[in-house]
This record gives sequence, C-alpha cells and structure tokens, in this order.
Amino acid sequence: MSRPGLSRSALSRRRFLGIGGGVVLGAGAIAAGAPYLGGLLTQGQPGLLLRSGVPLPRPYQVRLPRPQVLAPVRSDATADHYEITQRPALLRILPGLDTEAWTYQGSFPGPTLVSRSGRRTVVTHRNQLPHPTVVHLHGGHTPADSDGYPTQLVHPAGGAAASGMAAMPGMDGMTGVTGTTGAVAMDSGDGGTQRTYTYPLEQRAATLWYHDHRMGFTGPNVWRGLAGFHLVTDDEEAALPLPRGERDLPLLICDRSFAADGSFAYPALDAAQTRPGVTTRYMDGVLGDTVLVNGAPWPVLDTDRARYRLRILNASNARRYRLALDPQPPGGGGLVQIGSDGGLLAAPVAHDSIDVAPAERFDVVVDFSRYPAGTRVRLVNRLGSGGTAEVMRFDLGGGAVADDSRIPARLSTISAPDPSKAVATRSFLFQKSAGGWTVNGEEFRPGRSLAAPRLGTTEVWRFVSDFHHPVHLHLNHFQVVSRNGGAPGPFDGGWKDTVDVQPAEAVEIAVRFEDYPGRFMLHCHNLEHEDMAMMADFTTR
Repeated sequence: MSRPGLSRSALSRRRFLGIGGGVVLGAGAIAAGAPYLGGLLTQGQPGLLLRSGVPLPRPYQVRLPRPQVLAPVRSDATADHYEITQRPALLRILPGLDTEAWTYQGSFPGPTLVSRSGRRTVVTHRNQLPHPTVVHLHGGHTPADSDGYPTQLVHPAGGAAASGMAAMPGMDGMTGVTGTTGAVAMDSGDGGTQRTYTYPLEQRAATLWYHDHRMGFTGPNVWRGLAGFHLVTDDEEAALPLPRGERDLPLLICDRSFAADGSFAYPALDAAQTRPGVTTRYMDGVLGDTVLVNGAPWPVLDTDRARYRLRILNASNARRYRLALDPQPPGGGGLVQIGSDGGLLAAPVAHDSIDVAPAERFDVVVDFSRYPAGTRVRLVNRLGSGGTAEVMRFDLGGGAVADDSRIPARLSTISAPDPSKAVATRSFLFQKSAGGWTVNGEEFRPGRSLAAPRLGTTEVWRFVSDFHHPVHLHLNHFQVVSRNGGAPGPFDGGWKDTVDVQPAEAVEIAVRFEDYPGRFMLHCHNLEHEDMAMMADFTTR
C-alpha cells in the first residue's frame, strides 16, 4: 500500500525505478520498463471473467467438504512415507453434472498431508494423467532435487518418455524459452512415470500446500484440480490453546468456470498441451464465475457457537479476495489473524477484512460465540460481484457449547532477518512484454539465474511491478520490509513466501538463504503470468 496521503497513481517515475530509494534497477530493466511509465500501467482487477456455459446453482445449497487426511503407507524411525496417484476422476461439483477433474488420489482438493516439523516426509507421486506434471510443495523449505522445478517432470504411465532426460516437443520458441535452440531438456525423475519427493521439513509449523508446477502448464493443471493441503505441526504451536480437531478447518478457496457439459472451462491456447498459455484476452489472468471452497460451490457449515481456526488458502489462478464476515460481530475485528504463509505471527492481529492474493495463506480465528444463536454468517468477497461476492456460510447452532480454546496475547518469537546486515540488494521488475510476461525484461529460460546468493547470508530483494503480481519465492520464507519506501502493509506480517505486489508498487523483502544449495525459483503466482514466462531462476551456493 502507498504511504498515507499518496495515491498509487501519484507514484513517481523516480520512485517506480527505485532511484533515490537506495536501490537502482539495471539498465536493461529500466529500458524494458519505459513503455509502462508512459501511462500504460494496467490497473484494477487482475484478469478477465470467463463465464460458465451452464446455469450455476444458488449459493448455500451444499455442505462444506473436509479434505481427507492421508495416512502414510509406512513409517520408520525418521520418516513417514506416502504414495499419491495423480489420475482423472469424475466429480459431482455442480448439481446433475459430472466434471472430469485431474486429481491427487481421486479428490479435489487432494488429500491433506499432516507432518511433524523436523521429521522427514517422503512422497512418491505416480502419474496416470494424460500429460506430464511436476509437484511443488509451496512454502516447503526443500532441497533443490525435491522442490518441483518446472522441468522435473513426472510422465504419464505409458507415455513417450521412459527414463533419464527427455525432450518436450514444441517448447523451443515458445513464450518463456525464446532464444533457445532445440528442444528443452526435461528431467524425468525416477523412471519417468513416478517421482519421489523428500521433504526434511526443518521448519516451523505452517499451512503449506502442494500443487502442479509444470513449465508452461501450471495454470490449466491447477485449474483442473491439482492442489491440496500439507500441514506442518510443531511443539510450539501444539502448546497453544488454539482451536483444534473439528474446529481447525482448512479452507481451499478458488474460482472456476464450467462448460455446458459440466467440464472445467479454460481458455488454453492448446488443450493438447504442446503450446503453453491462454488466448490473448485472458493474458492478464483467468477469473472464474463460481467460487469453490474445498471443491464445493458456495458451501455451508453447521457451526458451534465457539472459536474456529480457519486455514484460508487462495488457490485461484488469478483472483484476489477481500474476505469479510457478514454480519460483522459486535465491535468488529471478527477475523483474528494468528498466522501467515510461514506459520504463527508474534501476536494476533484483528481484522474486519483480509486481502488474499493467489497462493497466500491466512490462519484466522473466528469466535462465533460473539453472535446470537441461530445467526447465519456469510464469508463474503468485497472484491467480487454477483456470485463471486459470495464465498461460504456458517450456520450457528443454538445453545452454549464447551470451548476451552483461546487466543494468547503472544503466539511466537520471530527472529526476523536484519535488513541492515544484508550483503546484497537486488531488484526485480515484473512487467508485461509483447507476447507474455517478464522478469527484468527477460522471459523465463530454464538454467539462466538472475541471482546467486550465498548460503548463510541475508539479502534484500526489491520487487517492482506494472500490474498485480503475487510474487512467490522458493526455498526460504521472508519478511516484508517496506512498500514504496514506507511501512509494510496490514497483511504483510509474519513469515511470507508470497507477497502481493500491486500496480506501480515497489516491495522490499529481507530473506536469509539457508541450508540447501542449488537452483530455485521466484515467479509470479498469477498462474497465467507464470505460464507465459514470468519466472526466473536463482542459484544458491
């Protein structure tokens, strides 16, 4: 957000380029950004609405599903081992129609994994889908070989690639790898049709999620259903008297659109997945007209008059939400934030509403005892209209119930990186190109690193944007230092792995790179932008 009294439209060319703010973009990035400084900055909602070709149900007709918790196939002294099959499944999402989804283990969302901090989780994925996939544990502090780099493919069973290195036809010359010669090398994993991911989980308790990350096709693959929760627990969080059990609710919120036959509608340039991206009208992002929570359209939950922990994940491709309770509880502040992408905040923060960009997570506690018995409380989206202004509803019960939970005044001790001790400051300009999206004027090219931070050091990274770009950093969580040279925004608190950079805005983060050498990524988490080349490598050493 801008400094008080300064509108975003008044952001000067000087500030946008970082001149005078202690950080200066490289000459190539400045030159690439010049057209956008002449009045062509895109403002407003990040995307275009794709209308469904089928009548949509009225909100609040179905019950909220809860994703199944997956049990390990085996455990040993140091690790829990899981197996997940990626396969098509017919799901009844809309009344009277079946929708073919691409799923983890036959469900959308996929099954929830629950892991203990410091205990290894080993997940073997097998691909029975018609196209290759990649799995990324979003928010995981993960070695490079299990991070889900977008060319680390899991091939379909019976597909063309059997093992070793394979080439993806049609990828040379595509948006995102322009300038390459020949086919792009793809790493086919453990024999091609499966890959084993090892997650050390040497990190604090947090609400993580896993999703497809295939180069050029993350958008359609996630849109079709390849997403699920991965929750990490630890002793610090377990010692707090927060809501638990049935009152600890993961809520995967996303928007989708449907064709007349009930299938997922998506404006892909090529449904056969030989050419990535979407049709020109949807380059800014695809917005659905149906809001799903845990895979159900505008669901209802019967709720005790007690405190509930809501683990909110925005799993939309491009849509941002401003979530609020309607009606507000007496006195307001009904959404008490206790956690962010990377786990607990130092202290709770009460909000009337929260802005959630794609891939961000907010852990909030809602005390439904503040409402009279029988109240129907809607979770609404203040950035939506019509059906997209509705999200879900909580139907409160009658009498008093036992509730021994509470929200402590102090939640955690945060040892944030010190920006004054940064060994380097780097700037990254996120902007539109003629045919796609770029970072520092360059479309994504696998293996070309824009930064090489040393392990054990802190750096300040500055993200500058022409549009709404939720910027995601792999490997390490970070702290937001400033927005446009001022204070961080009201939703920037705690450890983050994704930050919503708004049009003509500059956001500084401080990050300490730790533990794992190798090639990692930063990219926009508007999935249409990501697929159309708004990604970049960095290499830790």
